[in-house]
Amino acid sequence: MTLLSPALLARLETLQIGNRHRLVGRFGGEHVSQRYGNTVDFADFREYHPGDDFRRIDYHVLARLDQVLIKLFEADDEVTVRILVDVSASMSVGGKLEQAKRLAAALGFVALTAHDSVTVHTFPRRGPAPRFTGRSAAPGLFKHLENLEPEGETPFASAAGELLASSSLPGVTVVLSDLLTPQWRSLVSLRAGGSDLLVVHLTCTEDVSPDFQGDLELVDTEDRRRLTVSITEEVIRSYVDRVSGWRAEVAAATSAAGGVLLEVDARDDLEDLLLRTWRRLGVLR
Repeated sequence: MTLLSPALLARLETLQIGNRHRLVGRFGGEHVSQRYGNTVDFADFREYHPGDDFRRIDYHVLARLDQVLIKLFEADDEVTVRILVDVSASMSVGGKLEQAKRLAAALGFVALTAHDSVTVHTFPRRGPAPRFTGRSAAPGLFKHLENLEPEGETPFASAAGELLASSSLPGVTVVLSDLLTPQWRSLVSLRAGGSDLLVVHLTCTEDVSPDFQGDLELVDTEDRRRLTVSITEEVIRSYVDRVSGWRAEVAAATSAAGGVLLEVDARDDLEDLLLRTWRRLGVLR
């Protein structure tokens, strides 16, 4: 499958992921850092000390105030964008995984063209998380995402724990999941390392507003448990109300964790979502 069209890639190439916090990275990139560096964005003054670069002395201040001060500038650093993709069996329903792959490809491409690094993590885990750096790594990123297949349950807690254990610096953490697991609250911990947290909650009609009724046997797509039920219009209304309450709970927990929640339907138009909605919200800029 082709995840992104050439026309969409051309438009994404001029964008950046809009991080909300000052970040620390390793190499030169396009994000504002907590450290001072060599860019042209003025940050502050401090007193001159022997060994400082004399070229940073502000001679206008010296002439006016007879104080030797140097200028400090904000550093533009590379950050790591960590993308967590839910590849559990429930993501096979309603095109959710396909939409997640496209969104992961778009965000990853934007990061790579901004000289940031991208790591792709899956839950359930499918081997070590590959790391991609530089625009030339985009085809490899796309190929990796294309090969992801849905299978198994959703070990969200262990995935969050492994990610935190392997991450030494803040960055941007993106979760793409339907959150159909009691462990979804573990996403709160993903802000523990100081990273920006972006939760993309993928849904489909089958999840939020099923249209079937009658005496049925339902089969869980992940653990294969079976449940015999009688579904009436009243049961459907009750289910829809509970789903609405759950989504509100997810939104509140994400906000309390300092993260950003983005609800995405598997049928949403990708270009409209990325270039209009997400730009308006500041997710992309």
